[in-house]
Amino acid sequence: MFDKVISWLESHLATCSYKKYLGVECPGCGMQRSFIELLRGDFYESFILYPALMPTLFLLSYLVLHLIFKFKNGANILKIVFIINASIMVLNYIYKLLT
Repeated sequence: MFDKVISWLESHLATCSYKKYLGVECPGCGMQRSFIELLRGDFYESFILYPALMPTLFLLSYLVLHLIFKFKNGANILKIVFIINASIMVLNYIYKLLT
């Protein structure tokens, strides 16, 4: 069952219009493939394809939990994680452009 979901996701990957029309990868290129590798359990390959995926998933999960449980320092933690995540995205994008 889970393999069918993964194969369906692989066959329905969205094309990046940024890359299609401008010929340059966008800051989010690789996220879909990284997510599929994460679903397969290949954490290393997932990280190599898109290093910001796991921090993004943590950020979204923590945001939902904070909205439900109203953590005492939740907003500050979210700000810090957001800054770290945005930094990873920007550094990864610069690395992709340079290589």
